[in-house]
Amino acid sequence: MIPILGALVLQAAYGAVDLLVVGRFGTTSGLSAVSTGSQVLNLVTFVITQFAMGITVLIARYIGEKRTQSIGALIGGSVVVFAVMSAVLFVIMIVFSRPIAVLMQAPEEAVSLTSVYVKICGSGIFFIVAYNVLSAIFRGLGDSKSPLIFVAVACVINIAGDLILVAGFHMDAAGAAIATVAAQAVSVVFALWMLMKKKLPFKITKADFKVNSHCKRALKIGLPLALQECLTQISFLALCAFVNRLGLEASSGYGVACKIVNFAMLIPSSLMQSMASFVSQNVGAGNEKRAKNAMFTGIGVGVLIGMVVFAIVLLKGDLLTGIFTTDADVIQKGYDYLKGFALETIVTAILFSMIGYFNGHDQTMWVMAQGLIQTLLVRLPLAYYMSIQPNASLTNIGFAAPVATIFGIVLNIGFFVWMNKARKCI
Repeated sequence: MIPILGALVLQAAYGAVDLLVVGRFGTTSGLSAVSTGSQVLNLVTFVITQFAMGITVLIARYIGEKRTQSIGALIGGSVVVFAVMSAVLFVIMIVFSRPIAVLMQAPEEAVSLTSVYVKICGSGIFFIVAYNVLSAIFRGLGDSKSPLIFVAVACVINIAGDLILVAGFHMDAAGAAIATVAAQAVSVVFALWMLMKKKLPFKITKADFKVNSHCKRALKIGLPLALQECLTQISFLALCAFVNRLGLEASSGYGVACKIVNFAMLIPSSLMQSMASFVSQNVGAGNEKRAKNAMFTGIGVGVLIGMVVFAIVLLKGDLLTGIFTTDADVIQKGYDYLKGFALETIVTAILFSMIGYFNGHDQTMWVMAQGLIQTLLVRLPLAYYMSIQPNASLTNIGFAAPVATIFGIVLNIGFFVWMNKARKCI
């Protein structure tokens, strides 16, 4: 978990640097554009990450079952599938960048800049997809340290690019997008170099680069997770659109708050990713007791750390938002949202640990179902209702997140009990 956490921290850091540098050296419109555009990029990135989870789980399972000879075909077939996926995303993000900005209800002053940000990030989508697939391969092999190294390289490149292009050449949101793509490109080259130098327990041949039964099995695991993540992220895009209707300051404040939220969610996210690989390998080796202990340990660690993060976000949220901008109204709007969101830092640790456990058991259909239920029936309707109230409060909109998560925990406890009873009956 620890190296995965480190990689996620760095990944969130170079995303936050975009907002920080634009907030300090760009315009308020540019800040809103990066805020809105990064929500679109998050949708693509998180969906790809969940799709790639099938690779992680299956590699770990093959290692636990001592079937390492199947890993080459799995990776080769997956590369073909993700290459096609990248091409489709490239066309969508380049051709429809402005309609996407309008659909997101970006403030009128920020529509053009948002469109440019999405288009530039879309041009580098091949690198973004490749990075996530390579990370999934390393995690499946039980190596969570290598992704930490190549994301650190990306972080340095992105920070340098932001300072040169935004602070130096005043390229605003476009400069931040170019720096992000360049950083991902360098990290992919570095990751490929590390993979070639690594002593691997399998071989990949030219014949493996085709759609085969192994990559189909990985897709069967990853597809439900990707669909669930897609709809979840769409709900966040919808939430961003709800907030954008409240004005430029609310839009920028929400964007700043989302960067802080990304950091607050790092512990639960690293627990979920490491849990899936760890549980899958132990299931393959027939050690269910160890898999359960991992889930309960993850919940305990996550809740303890979450309580500390909760106190910081709730009590010092204005100081956190003040890191990214000097605009007093934007700072206050961001803090307003964090007040409602704060409880999420605790309850998500429980939910994500359980999801990691279910992913490791190939129960991704359930993970998708519970995610859709809490997103479509709780989070989105509640956030929309709060956004249309007279004098709508970002605090109330933010509170929709922990309410939905608590509902999801109840659902998952019920499924966990049912799954274990069903296993005992076999």
